[in-house]
Amino acid sequence: MSLRHFLKDDDITADEQAEILRLAAILKADPFADRTLEGPKVVAVLFDKPTLRTQASFTAAVAHLGGYPMIVDAKLAQVGERESVADTARILGRQAVAIVWRTYGQDRIEEMAAHAGVPVVNALTDDYHPCQILADLMTISERKGDLAGLTMAYVGDGANNMAHSYLLGGALAGMHVRIGTPRSHPPREDIRARAEAIAATTGGSITVTDEAYAAATAADVVITDTWVSMGMEAEKDSRHGAGSPFESFSVTPELMAQADPAAIFLHCLPAYRGFEVAAEVIDGPQSVVWDEAENRLHAQKAVLSWLLERSAGAAG
Repeated sequence: MSLRHFLKDDDITADEQAEILRLAAILKADPFADRTLEGPKVVAVLFDKPTLRTQASFTAAVAHLGGYPMIVDAKLAQVGERESVADTARILGRQAVAIVWRTYGQDRIEEMAAHAGVPVVNALTDDYHPCQILADLMTISERKGDLAGLTMAYVGDGANNMAHSYLLGGALAGMHVRIGTPRSHPPREDIRARAEAIAATTGGSITVTDEAYAAATAADVVITDTWVSMGMEAEKDSRHGAGSPFESFSVTPELMAQADPAAIFLHCLPAYRGFEVAAEVIDGPQSVVWDEAENRLHAQKAVLSWLLERSAGAAG
């Protein structure tokens, strides 16, 4: 049995994604049914970037599974500076059964996975946010049923980690994924090409447009994210101010009116009302953002349990 990691959305197949989502639904209905980490076994959880939902949900997830979340302040540990990522991985891999890391470059988490000897989970990098997308797909499924064939419109910064993960995760689920973004901020071309290749096998599709209303037209799900991702704080004024390339990509009631009347709204949070989303939308009846935030817990429990089961006996 080979060691499995979850570093980006397409580290799993379409069937495996569906399996994890089914397990997440089971664990939401019966929170303590799975005791994979009984012992308690230790899961190392590292944070380079600011966090609320990720720390809360992974800490609770490990505890629900019977384990102990060993929270590591990666800034204090100075991972990659005071000590190499590889050496950190070798140390943590001997004390934990899995490692969860919220960091910057994708190369960092890939190096961690290469040396840890235990499953490594991407809790967010600059390129991907795969656990968030599983929670989002779970939330959509709860409201809409089967994911395949649904239209999901993401409106905003098409070059960020959320857009990249929606492309890959949505394609795996057989969804029609639309990215509405300024021409100045398109998704990374290699990720778009990979998503298109996946969609060709699952019955989904990929569309990238610079017209926000076109992206949202008749969509079953409308999604956005902050225009100022972590690490881009210096660009806040240019992204939020007058003349910003994102001005016409705000999710307003008027934009939501273009979607299917039964459409739901998602946002991974934190949200900046009046910029990427109007208060009337995120606080309105079509918003499911609080269910979405809760589902991080259930999706991540499922990911940890699934990875550990498939990696049993592979570490070394």
